[in-house]
Amino acid sequence: MNILMIGGTGLLGSAAAQLFIDKGHSVKTLSLPPLPVGAPLPKEMEIILKDANKLSDDEILAIMQGCDMFVFATGVDERVEFSAPVYDAYYKYNIAPLERLLPLAKKAGIKGAVVCGSYFAWLAKQKPEMHLCDKHPYIKSRIDQEMVCEKYSDKDFQVGVLELPYIFGTQPGRKPVWVILIEQLQRFEKMPFTMYPAGGTAMLTVRQVGQAMVGAAEQAFEAAENNQGKFCAYGISCYNMTWREFLKIVYRAMSGVPNRKIVDVPKWTFQAFGLVMRRDYKERNVDAGIDPVGLADIMGMNLFIPTDDCKALGCTNDDIEKAIFDSIKLSKEAFEGKAELVGMKGE
Repeated sequence: MNILMIGGTGLLGSAAAQLFIDKGHSVKTLSLPPLPVGAPLPKEMEIILKDANKLSDDEILAIMQGCDMFVFATGVDERVEFSAPVYDAYYKYNIAPLERLLPLAKKAGIKGAVVCGSYFAWLAKQKPEMHLCDKHPYIKSRIDQEMVCEKYSDKDFQVGVLELPYIFGTQPGRKPVWVILIEQLQRFEKMPFTMYPAGGTAMLTVRQVGQAMVGAAEQAFEAAENNQGKFCAYGISCYNMTWREFLKIVYRAMSGVPNRKIVDVPKWTFQAFGLVMRRDYKERNVDAGIDPVGLADIMGMNLFIPTDDCKALGCTNDDIEKAIFDSIKLSKEAFEGKAELVGMKGE
């Protein structure tokens, strides 16, 4: 297949691009500059350093000519801060480009698309009684993103959304999103224990995300070729880990502490902290994509996803502990100002 990817120089996109190329596919990417210094980008990948949102439809169609699959490995998540209304930012980066690019891809004769989404959409669909879209603009935006993908799916054009959980791994020269966790844990630096919710999360490595992207693209191409295309939402997880298990790995990576004491935080305590965060956001003119008070309901549950979809997409075992170690070590360097890194900017 000939693949057109948005964000192919990013953390996830570059990993997927290498895997596509290793399997004999060709890849070209539209990506925002600058390139992260030292990043091992595939030399076979054609890199077009332009903003897709600023190109005309004719320019996009010209780039799409001859391509078989479209991959949207871009966007922003809830950890990137924006002023109010935050939903507008999520719409700009995660939804509006798809409303434009998916119909252009169909016009260009592309067979389908793979879109990087969020496991919060999976949770919202699994637990409608939690009313997550009413409470959290970010989660609403991810559901709305899936609705756009479903709108443009048909028997000749399959769109697969990867509902991605927390991802671990690094790209040289790029700032990890886990710097925010290092900042949070500083509050407990002088205490003999760390307070954290009792829940847990699904997760996987960067390489496994790349494998899922390749698998979803190959499935979409085959389905469309046989006039069996449809909308697919994949619940993505290769590992499910409690916060306690996760934080013990984090502390080993961050400070060499082999068995940090983790104390479960009652829900009301986390909600009280959420009220403090609300005031902090207001003072800094930040609109939270995930409401910090409502976050207590999510963090206190085991947000575990069955691994079936990942297995079906061809994900194989990886060293999740090493991936966490690498992410935390680079995040700590970024937090301490010891590394010059490119941050997330809508790609």
